[in-house]
Amino acid sequence: MNDCNTGMLGASPSKLITAAAIGALACAAAAVPATSHAAELKLPPISIGAGLRTQFESTNPSGGSNTVNDFNVNNARIYLGGSVTENIKLMFNTDYSSSSDNLQVMDAVARFEFGDTLNFWAGRFLPPSDRANLYGPFYASHWNVYEDGVQDGYPFYVQGRQNGVAYWGQFGIAKVSLGVFDAPSTQGEGEVITAGRVQLDFWDAEAGYYLNGTYYGEKDLLAVGIAGQTSAGKHAYTLDALLEKKLPNGGVVTLEAEAARYDQLGGYGGFDGSYTDSNGWYGLGAYLFPQKVGIGKVQLLGKYGAARFNDTSGLGPEYEQTTLEFNVNYLIKAFDARISLFYKDTKLDAGLPDATQIGVGLQVQI
Repeated sequence: MNDCNTGMLGASPSKLITAAAIGALACAAAAVPATSHAAELKLPPISIGAGLRTQFESTNPSGGSNTVNDFNVNNARIYLGGSVTENIKLMFNTDYSSSSDNLQVMDAVARFEFGDTLNFWAGRFLPPSDRANLYGPFYASHWNVYEDGVQDGYPFYVQGRQNGVAYWGQFGIAKVSLGVFDAPSTQGEGEVITAGRVQLDFWDAEAGYYLNGTYYGEKDLLAVGIAGQTSAGKHAYTLDALLEKKLPNGGVVTLEAEAARYDQLGGYGGFDGSYTDSNGWYGLGAYLFPQKVGIGKVQLLGKYGAARFNDTSGLGPEYEQTTLEFNVNYLIKAFDARISLFYKDTKLDAGLPDATQIGVGLQVQI
């Protein structure tokens, strides 16, 4: 006998109606197989974060010009990422800078990652290039990154990024990447940019594609990388190295260096945008004290860079630039909370104006 057909003899009409409604619902539920119950809505794992770099700076140009005092939002970023499957992932990051007053798409990457040796990225991201480009301002040791005419002079759309596709893989101590990209210098043309990088990690390995400028003692590093980009007979090359060692007393020594050559591809462009031929180098040294001071640790840092800009258009003088920088960094939580007191001295020859700058920078990430 089917329980759904059972009546209620002698019950009042209202009770009969109520019982009938309840019975109908029960019968409908019983008629649906257990395996067809509504599936729970499951979203793939999604991560969200944000980062801010902001500073006050006081700039004193040579030649009797007035001192300039400014508050700047260097970078304000939103980070989004998630996994579609175990091997397919999506990364989407934005960046705002007060220098451009624009919020722009920074990273938009489809990531196909199958293991140490087989990974493909497509979209907008950092191409194979120098370490300084692959770590970006939030993961650099020093505050005034990309202001020496040497670091990350490769062509880009936004914050070092280009549009394209790349392969990368880890083979023992070697990390290899190779890609094909578009960039402002090749947009609308038949040519593309071919980019490649080979890095050797002789001590600890660095996982993933993007890099750091320091690990604050979490790794002992001795890494050397060579990178290059080429398009239509124009070239850019860099050689970089990073040594970082945690000492027995708990202090951390960091040494970083790079040499760069921009031969008609990239470069810093000089004062009138015509300088596409330049070369230079920089060296950086830092020491992180082991003792805590309050809620953080103190790091002292010095950096010196020299670059030469060769005029290829006849519109301006050839000149050299030297950049001296000192930082006193207060590290509360590595890259997530740090304060930097900085001094930067930029000298130019060929009668061009020099400038000194002091300031304080704040970086916070979640």
